[in-house]
Amino acid sequence: MDNLKYEPKNVWKESDESAKNEIMDFSEDYKKFLAAGVTERLCTQEAVKLAEKAGYRPLSEKKSLRAGDLVYEVNRGKSILLAKIGKRPMTEGITIVSAHIDSPRLDLKPVPVTHDGGIAYFKTHYYGGIKKYQWTALPLGMSGVVMTKNGPVNIFIDGEDFCLTISDLLPHLAASQMTKPTKDAIEGENLSVIIGTIPSDEKEETVKDEILKLLNKLYGINEADFISAELEVFPAVKPRDVGFDRSLLGSYGQDDRVCAYTALKAILDSDGVDRTAVCMLADKEEVGSMGNTGMQSRFFENTVADILSMSEGDYSDIKLRKCLSNSLCLSADVCAAFDPLYASVYEKQNSPKLNGGLAFMKYVGARGKSGSSDASAEFIYKIRTILDDAEICWQIGEMGKVDEGGGGTVAQFIANLNVEVIDCGVPLLSMHSPFEIAAKADIYATYKGYKLFFEKI
Repeated sequence: MDNLKYEPKNVWKESDESAKNEIMDFSEDYKKFLAAGVTERLCTQEAVKLAEKAGYRPLSEKKSLRAGDLVYEVNRGKSILLAKIGKRPMTEGITIVSAHIDSPRLDLKPVPVTHDGGIAYFKTHYYGGIKKYQWTALPLGMSGVVMTKNGPVNIFIDGEDFCLTISDLLPHLAASQMTKPTKDAIEGENLSVIIGTIPSDEKEETVKDEILKLLNKLYGINEADFISAELEVFPAVKPRDVGFDRSLLGSYGQDDRVCAYTALKAILDSDGVDRTAVCMLADKEEVGSMGNTGMQSRFFENTVADILSMSEGDYSDIKLRKCLSNSLCLSADVCAAFDPLYASVYEKQNSPKLNGGLAFMKYVGARGKSGSSDASAEFIYKIRTILDDAEICWQIGEMGKVDEGGGGTVAQFIANLNVEVIDCGVPLLSMHSPFEIAAKADIYATYKGYKLFFEKI
């Protein structure tokens, strides 16, 4: 008789010594990817490097496509689509694993340089859902591009040689601050990054003037150039193992680069595919997937249309609609792992656990499923069946208790294209913090699940 109970398994208990070694080894390359890809631009560059090493070539270099061809297309340097051309006509549907590569952070304001009390600062505007108090008294790095009359200037400060930081109020003077709700303890306008303190030798000039001179000397930029810049501040904290048993991995940006990396590796490592396989790594999910590099742009549709046209020789909107309506997608995004220290906001029976494997969410959204897609029973059954047959550990859950809040993913935008889709990814502790925690076993199980999806659906 089949087991009458749903009982998620523990990946470690289901793994022999060889499998345990694979789990640990897989995380080593993932840590390198995280360290290099701390912004969506850098993450895209790392994806291109790995793709080209695996034999992928720019779609623009191709005039036609056939089964087995490997192509990619980059969108404005901040998102990327990879495709492995399958044997079946694309009108019969493709398989898609879509993740996002932006993470909560601090962006520099258009006119960021200021000074007060002998300290020069960068003014910032936070991006995505952060707890502002977590970003003070922390080593910070910065990365991005500045467009100047002499061309683009790339800036990368990783925090190794020197770092930036935001000051916090000492507890001796924080009596009033500590009576405020945590969301108000640090004001957004006070997330100002310290960048220098040496004053100018000139009598009428300030520390700001001296910093502007230094920035011009180091990078060839002036204050007006910040208006045409995209500069992002991130925690200068390297990925590292967590725990005496090294079973966990801590890092900034695992939401959602842990799913981006596992999805990328899955398509690169997948064997001959029946359906055309597509890995989409998008920008702007943390702010609603808006903009021309987000999942709500036409980049995904347009690129699939190009691939369809080059694969089948002729193109029509009807063919594209058939392709999408017959397609299947895993919306690869992280979820909230059950945290015993904050058990009151979780519904334990419906919360993914660390080491439980690839975690599915039938729906996300907030409270009454607002802003979510809802995966069909038929699609969920298809997915769990192939995972069970391959003995890959998986689990299912929600984002905490019904009335506590919720979250969003790219699933709803893919579903709007009439694609079958379900959210699934790695459970995290401390999500959206400067140091998110994932279980290595879940990371590897997620990679195996995505790879199986490409190969077997």
